[in-house]
Amino acid sequence: MATFLTPLVSIKPTVFSFPSQSVTSPHRQTNVLSLKPFPSPAGAQSSRVRFIPHAVETEEKPASDPNAESSRRVYIGNIPRTVDNEQLSKLVEEHGAAENVQVMYDKYSGRSRRFGFATMKSVEDANAVIDKLNGTTIEGREVKVNITEKPIASSSSPDLSLLQSEDSAFVDSPYKVYVGNLAKTVTKQMLENLFSEKGKVVSAKVSRVPGTSKSSGFGFVTFSTEEDVEAAILALNNSLLEGQKIRVNKA
Repeated sequence: MATFLTPLVSIKPTVFSFPSQSVTSPHRQTNVLSLKPFPSPAGAQSSRVRFIPHAVETEEKPASDPNAESSRRVYIGNIPRTVDNEQLSKLVEEHGAAENVQVMYDKYSGRSRRFGFATMKSVEDANAVIDKLNGTTIEGREVKVNITEKPIASSSSPDLSLLQSEDSAFVDSPYKVYVGNLAKTVTKQMLENLFSEKGKVVSAKVSRVPGTSKSSGFGFVTFSTEEDVEAAILALNNSLLEGQKIRVNKA
C-alpha cells in the first residue's frame, strides 16, 4: 500500500494593527480621544463660552424735593417769653398756611426759650412768612425769621466748596464754647440762631468728617465777651437741640 506524505505548511498568524485612538478595553480606555469642535463658518461667533462679569446697575438718585420739610421749616427767633404756641400760630398764619407751629420751652424751668419753629404747607408759604415777619418788632423785640437749614450734598458726593467756604468763614475768638452731642441735622445756622439768644455771636461752625458733609457731632461758637460765654454755658448746657441734649463748655 502506497503512503503519501503531505508536507506541513507553516501558517504564520497575521497581526492586524489598529490606531490606538480607536482601541478601548472593556475596563479602561487606553487612549483618550481628542475632540475638536467643528470650525465655525466665517463671520460666526466663537463657540467658546465666555463669562461676562455681572453688570452693576447704578441707581440714579432723584433730585432733591423742593417741598421737603427742611425747605418749609421756618425758625422764628427773639420772640418775647409771653408768646405761646397759640399766639405764634396766629401770627404765622396771617401770612401762610401752617402744618405745625411750636414754641420751644426749657425742659426744667418751663420758660420759653424765646424761639420757635413753624412748618409751612409750601415753600411759598415759608418764604411769605420770612418776607413779612423777619425784622418786625413784637413787644419791643426784633424778630428773626429764616429757613432752618440749607440743603447739603450727601456724604457720597459732598459739595466740598460749600463746606470749605463755611469753614473758612469761621471767625475764631478767645471767647469760644465747644458744643457736643450734636444731632446729624444740626447746621451752622442753627447754632447761630440758638446761641444768639444768649449773647452776641461772632461765628459758629459744625465740624465735619474730612472730605464729606457728614457731621462729626460737635461744633464751636465764638462770642465777643467772656460774659456771653458764661451766659451761654449756664443757659444751654444739657438743653435740647433737634431732639438731643447738647453739651456746652469752654473750648
